Order: sequence, then C-alpha cells, then structure tokens
Amino acid sequence: MAYDHDWSEDYLFKVVLMGDSAVGKSNLLSRYVRNEFSVNTKATIGVEFQTQSMEIDGKEVKAQIWDTAGQERFRAVTSAYYRGAMGALIVYDISRRQTFESALRWLEELRVYSDASVVTMLVGNKCDLAHLREVSVEEATALAEAESLFFIETSALDSTNVKGAFQTVIKEIYGIVSRKNLSADFSKGGDLVLSASQKLGALDKNAKDRKSFGVDWRCCSTG
Repeated sequence: MAYDHDWSEDYLFKVVLMGDSAVGKSNLLSRYVRNEFSVNTKATIGVEFQTQSMEIDGKEVKAQIWDTAGQERFRAVTSAYYRGAMGALIVYDISRRQTFESALRWLEELRVYSDASVVTMLVGNKCDLAHLREVSVEEATALAEAESLFFIETSALDSTNVKGAFQTVIKEIYGIVSRKNLSADFSKGGDLVLSASQKLGALDKNAKDRKSFGVDWRCCSTG
C-alpha cells in the first residue's frame, strides 16, 4: 500500500517479517523501532505490527512492519497478512541450519500470498554467534542470488546491520513506487522537470546493483 497522490503526501508501506520461531524476528523489530533487545522475548502469537518513519528525498516514509508468528499452528492465520505487503524480510538463525533450510518454504509462501514485485531480503540473524555458525555467508549469498533476493547478516543483540536491513528494503520500495509515479506522469503527457536524483531513481536497477546496496552484510569476523 502506498499513498502518494501528488508527490507531497506521506508514503505508507507494509513490510512483513517471516521465518521460523526463535530466529529473532521480534527482537530485530524492537531493535529497529525502539533500540531495545530482550533476552526473554516470548514467541509471537498470530501477528503484531509496529510503525517506523524515515525521510527519503524530503518526504516522510512510514513502514508498517508486521511480525508474523513462526510456529506451524499459526500459519493459517498469518498467511492472510502477507496480502498487500510491499516488502519482506525472511529471517533465519545462522547458528541453526534448519531455519536456513526453511527459508525457501517461507519464500514460496510469500510468493503465493503476495504480489510478485514484493521487495524481499534474506536475513541471517544472530551473527554474534559466529563461533556456532552452521550457515556460511557464501551459502546464503548463493541462495539470495539464485532467488533474486537482497541478503544481509544482522545481530539484534548488538544491533549490527539492523537499521541497514530495514532501511534498504524501505528505500527499494520507495524507489519502485517513485519510478511507477514517474511512468504514470509521463504517460499522461505532462511536462516534468526532473532533478538529477529523480532521473537516477527512474533508471532500472541491473543485477549488479541488486547485489550491492551499501550495507556491510559481513557482520562478524570469524577470526
């Protein structure tokens, strides 16, 4: 969902957090929105959401971020909340291989219940547990490239790359919506005087751009 009638109003984007139970989705969200972390976070029941704002190109962009339950018994409930999502973060725990292997199942579910153009990022959380790592950066990168996903490693515990992960998805959604607006205005035959940044934003991103989005995804040294 996006409200942008005349380039002056705020934007509102729906973003969903997905992944197995206990991979740290709720702590990622609380770290991003309130800069808080809880060791005793309870499992999410159903769906919860929070809103966070940021400024892009002088406009206030609001992200409504939905934290979905990872337990199997809530799947029938949460699937309905994927509809209308413009962005998604599929989260796994780098120290638990099974959660990484579940990523494709979550991705398939997302593609069933959401629009094909949803901006999706694969997130390897808990990189502070590098000494317990079961999923390599190279393996996760290969999966992300094969499925045309963004990829980043994070730590909700020490806040590594958390802000970058969310903001990358939100900025990418904004870029897509902005390019659609430009195309619609051009199709109406209106005269537009574009700034250099708007002209850049109107260009399609190629595969190389998709692999590099300005955040340090190698969050932890294993040495």
